[in-house]
Amino acid sequence: MSDEKFESIWDAIEDTPAAAKNMKLRSGLMMAIKDQVERQGWTQAEAAHHLGVTQPRVSDLMRGKIDLFGLDTLVNMAVAAGLNVEMHIADAA
Repeated sequence: MSDEKFESIWDAIEDTPAAAKNMKLRSGLMMAIKDQVERQGWTQAEAAHHLGVTQPRVSDLMRGKIDLFGLDTLVNMAVAAGLNVEMHIADAA
């Protein structure tokens, strides 16, 4: 067993820092959209209508199936859900 420390679970399981960052961004977007759907009290069918996707896609989102969603799709869904999405770029530490 290794004593190696990681900033996040994604850093531990992804092969590259870029892949880990992509997963962090995707998971953050998915959680924000899921929270918004729950705050609005939308059924999955209502959420699908608001997000511009099918009900099965909403089901995948709510169940955390991160491998089925790309960043561009999640950004589009977040904006459709009424969320403000911003990106901040900084030099690596």
